[in-house]
Amino acid sequence: MKKTSLRRETGVTWRALLLGVLLIVPNVFWVLEVEGMWHSGHPTTISLFWNVVLNIFVLILLNLALKRVRPDWALTQGELITVYVMLSIASGLAGHDSLALTIPAIPHAFYFATPENQWAELFFRYIPRHLVVYDPELKIIRGFYEGDALDQFYSWPVLREWLRVTVWWTSFILALGLVMICINVFVRKQWTEHEKLAYPIIQLPLAITEGGGTSRFFQNRTLWIGFLLAAGLDILNGLHALYPVVPHFPVRHDQRYIRFAEKPWNAMGNVPVPLYPFVIGLGYLLPLDLSFSMWFFFVVKKLQEVLTAATGWRMPGAPFLSEQSIGAWLAVFFTAIWATRLHLAQVVRHLLGIRPIDDSGEPIRYRTAGLLMLAGLVYVVYFCLRAGMSLGIVLPFFAFFYALSIGITRVRAEFGPPAHEMAGMVNAQQFLLNILGTRRFGFNNLGVVPYFWFFSGRGYREHIMPHQLEGFKLAERTNMNPKRLVLAMVIAIVLGSLASWWAGVSEMYRLGYARAQPFVGHIGQFNWVAGHFANPQDPNVPATVAMSLGMLFTFLLMFMRMKFMWWPFHPAAYAISMTFGVEYFWTCLVIASALKFLVLRFGGMQMNRRVTTFFFGVILGEYCVGAFWSALSVILQTRTYDFAPG
Repeated sequence: MKKTSLRRETGVTWRALLLGVLLIVPNVFWVLEVEGMWHSGHPTTISLFWNVVLNIFVLILLNLALKRVRPDWALTQGELITVYVMLSIASGLAGHDSLALTIPAIPHAFYFATPENQWAELFFRYIPRHLVVYDPELKIIRGFYEGDALDQFYSWPVLREWLRVTVWWTSFILALGLVMICINVFVRKQWTEHEKLAYPIIQLPLAITEGGGTSRFFQNRTLWIGFLLAAGLDILNGLHALYPVVPHFPVRHDQRYIRFAEKPWNAMGNVPVPLYPFVIGLGYLLPLDLSFSMWFFFVVKKLQEVLTAATGWRMPGAPFLSEQSIGAWLAVFFTAIWATRLHLAQVVRHLLGIRPIDDSGEPIRYRTAGLLMLAGLVYVVYFCLRAGMSLGIVLPFFAFFYALSIGITRVRAEFGPPAHEMAGMVNAQQFLLNILGTRRFGFNNLGVVPYFWFFSGRGYREHIMPHQLEGFKLAERTNMNPKRLVLAMVIAIVLGSLASWWAGVSEMYRLGYARAQPFVGHIGQFNWVAGHFANPQDPNVPATVAMSLGMLFTFLLMFMRMKFMWWPFHPAAYAISMTFGVEYFWTCLVIASALKFLVLRFGGMQMNRRVTTFFFGVILGEYCVGAFWSALSVILQTRTYDFAPG
């Protein structure tokens, strides 16, 4: 009994760590295969990763059987949460906007350089050779693009080159992730215990893992009604994908859309009308003002495109949607820091030895976290300087990156949007280029940033920093000892990176470019960088003004929100909705917000709890059956039903 009690207090046991390690590799392979090779399923493009929830659900089923045979061997809630956190972080590294972008980019410039695009003359001299597989004679990377070359990949000369690159990038990823952990340690107490943020994303994992899976949650009839309805829909649509004669009910964003033919309305392009049931469920879990605001500001974005076309405003980049989003996210960051300022001041005084505070309950002691954060930042700077970047660019580059990371983490903790994609140019390089111009930014820095797209580039949907803080919140809710959870996170970062590189590179050598074009189809950063080399740009004053206006408008939304309780427009929704991404689920939020309004208005809190349970079932039903079709696509090596946007 004593051992069992200790295990329930710590949660992060050695067997939980071992189980997480064993599951990381197949999950990372699964994510890269379906998101990268088949461009299907997209488990990591939604805030609540469906592959991770499925793993926990299967473990719960096995755990229930184990409880009948050997109850003392059964997994506790803390152990299940440990596995959940490890898989979330590792899967995030492998995801659609993360290493799935960088791995195919490593040899890309050398293989696709031609006399016509002049890449070799423009920027080859600025590419850091130790961070890429430099192979001008194509002896090593030919198999990467031609396929059917697994034996070549596992030959020592080829494997050695990729190992060298993998070790360099994994060390960099570890430094980035370690700094994120330390930042989360510094803000955790204020956000979790003092402000008591809602953390909507963890509601389902927390509910299903309670009691090791034996809670009354699974005995709720409403849950299983939602489960069966959603599962039945996905079974029907999955069979239709394999056998078109079977009827189906289309829900995907690329199956339903509105098309405007007349000017200026055609400036909006095709407007998707998605009806994903599980996204409606995730939207229902949101605060009503956020779910409403996200689709409202999506409409505002579309109207900006129409207005730009109607007025004939032909300025390149207009209406500067990415720049508006950059300004909005900076405002979110500054507001988050302002709300945390008193706590951070206490932490700083503690670090300086002026006024010690009790940090024994933190995942890491504050002074230890400070030293680790400093070490991580020093290594990040060293990594970039060795790559050829300038210190005057490295410092603001990563200041912007971590500001954006803190903003995303704060929004996830407080409101939990279904996704937070920012596809466009919401990144540090665009922010600095708008202000400085190409020449002052520096061609040496331009030559490196195409390889940074996995953390400062395309979408941020799989950002690992929110998962770290949500892990600390799960530990707090379940009375876990959070100190070992840091070890679990570090293991997940290292193994997640190593597994991603192995899965991504080996699959390219197996499949080749022709069968893995989705994996390399998003490598557009080299055309972007070549454009800046060929046509250097001056500081972009209109874009800088748009960033400033986006920030000021967000501050105005925040002021109105604090001043008037009835104010319905959420500043975080404006930050998310100005770039591409909400297209995938905006109509789902229309339905979710309307339904929640009606339930709260006419049904009360009791009805709201029942509807929430129903949507928990919908999410689980789609995640389980949708994951089955995804796994089948890996087995059959063909496309199957894709139930999730991406």
